[in-house]
Amino acid sequence: MVIPLNSEVVLTPPVDAATVMVVRDAAQGLEVLLVRRHGNSGVLGGVHVFPGGKLDAADCAAQPDWLDRPPESFQDALAEPGLDPVVAVGLHVAALRETCEECGLRLAPTQLVPWSRWVTPRQPSVTHKRFDTRFFVAPAPVGQEAVHDDHEATEVVWTSPRAGLERYWAGEIDLAPPQIMSLVQLVRLSDVAHVMAVARSRTPVLIEPQPFDLDGERVICYPGDPSHPVRVAAWQGPTRLSYRNRRFEADGGLAALLG
Repeated sequence: MVIPLNSEVVLTPPVDAATVMVVRDAAQGLEVLLVRRHGNSGVLGGVHVFPGGKLDAADCAAQPDWLDRPPESFQDALAEPGLDPVVAVGLHVAALRETCEECGLRLAPTQLVPWSRWVTPRQPSVTHKRFDTRFFVAPAPVGQEAVHDDHEATEVVWTSPRAGLERYWAGEIDLAPPQIMSLVQLVRLSDVAHVMAVARSRTPVLIEPQPFDLDGERVICYPGDPSHPVRVAAWQGPTRLSYRNRRFEADGGLAALLG
């Protein structure tokens, strides 16, 4: 399938959500888990994404047994001073819950580390909805097998970041822009320890994509791009994607994505 391009403006505020890049060390190096969303899903049906979903009210009402520090510390970890600490805890709960529901992995809460925050613009390019999604990273639990639930997800795939981008470029899988750019970041890291060290060494970066049309093409630019209000780049690699050939491509093609 091909992700259709959206041109509608969404006036509703973004919905809080959480997603997790589950990583593991394999014989060929670093791997990350992707799940294929059910084709009937109202959001990115048939697209390969990281496990995750929207924040439920029950996530904020939960009193998890692993909550051994003040809720404010979860707020600090997300680097969002204006966020309700209860919601900050709830986003961690949602990340753990969604990963378990979609692929059966029970992640260790203490190893769940914020990575980035993606806020869908008012004119989304690949959905008709807006989300305020907190991306986390976590090591894959030892001795557990990822299995799709056949409800929200119809396939689980362990892939190196490089192979994931190569498969996308070959048309074997579909990826949305946040997944593309997250793999661009991971492709430059060597193993799980490297990923977790980077995550713990910095605050999660805020990504507010800026879409516009240029010469008949939809362009999405990111921090560090000349057309983005934030001049400091959020990662090494391309700072914009253009919708060409019915998919999102970086200037310079696959080589630019792979660095």
